[in-house]
Amino acid sequence: MRAALDGVMDPEIHRPITELGMVDAVEVDAGGIARVHVLVTIEGCPMRDRIERETAEAAATVPGLSRVEVTSSAMSEQQRQELTTRLRQGRRQIPFNQPGSLTRIFAVSSGKGGVGKSTVTANLAAAMAADGLRVGVIDADIHGFSMPGMFGITEQPTKVGDLLMPPTAHGVAVMSIGMFVPEAQAVVWRGPKMHRAIEQFASDVFWGDLDVLLLDLPPGTGDVAISVAQLLPQAQMVVVTTPQVSAAAVAERVGSLASSTKQQIAGVVENMAGLTLPDGTVMDVFGTGGGDRVAQTLGKAVGADVPVLGRVGLDPALREGADGGVPLVVSAPGSPTAQALRQVARALTRAPRGLAGKKLPLSVSSR
Repeated sequence: MRAALDGVMDPEIHRPITELGMVDAVEVDAGGIARVHVLVTIEGCPMRDRIERETAEAAATVPGLSRVEVTSSAMSEQQRQELTTRLRQGRRQIPFNQPGSLTRIFAVSSGKGGVGKSTVTANLAAAMAADGLRVGVIDADIHGFSMPGMFGITEQPTKVGDLLMPPTAHGVAVMSIGMFVPEAQAVVWRGPKMHRAIEQFASDVFWGDLDVLLLDLPPGTGDVAISVAQLLPQAQMVVVTTPQVSAAAVAERVGSLASSTKQQIAGVVENMAGLTLPDGTVMDVFGTGGGDRVAQTLGKAVGADVPVLGRVGLDPALREGADGGVPLVVSAPGSPTAQALRQVARALTRAPRGLAGKKLPLSVSSR
């Protein structure tokens, strides 16, 4: 019976309920009636019905049973604490900074606002998830948070002990301060409090084994950008710009930050690269060549080659998807704009990975 229940995954933690200590009791009487009692994390667990249903379906696959009965109750405070300790692996930490972590981290930034940085972040995350990767997004733009709306998320994270389970949409786990404040309320915080928020999003959220973590940074080179560099030193910067000539001057500031914090720059995304008109011609609303100029300027600032990862056209559907909570790469994956974004996503995830600080599966054998 327990072998069958190993296949039942907690929908929020994404681990078997047997591994999480959620199977409280299993009994099979002489008449072949199986009674299974499961523990859910909290009294009002939104996934309770689903867990009960999937547990019953899994138990029913065991030969010789005449009926399956599944009941559930909430964990005690002590059981929740034990689960939290198990998920944290015994201590509070930022899991992405551990030597064995293979999560790629990309901090999506821009020198100034209005370049579509957040829309690009949401679509890159959804594109990576569509390719089968496990993806998380931290909305690090504390004052101008937008990720919940762009993913259509309206619920708050589930709290298990002192850990938060991030809501998931379009295959992407998302965490944002916008999930905790009333609509239209401003977040009036200074640097130290924003630093603490980013730290908590990295350490007090159960992300599981992510392939990629994206951070949507606020524009510019202020407190949050510096905090991310300190808290997640392995994060590589992805710079979003427009084709405008002035973008190169802005990039110098981003390059200066990357040089000071010793961060790598994964590349540049040129957004709003051109508007395709009904007759098929392309209008360069914001000029041309900005992405190349930014890449060259950044390369000189950090002393390394910085590639242009891709160019994304000026597309009204991209904005509509952001407003509607469904990224364009999900709603219209075959469109030219979506294909350009998928190209950027794949360029990031297929880039060679450095081995510095990583544990290698080596063994010593005698001859």
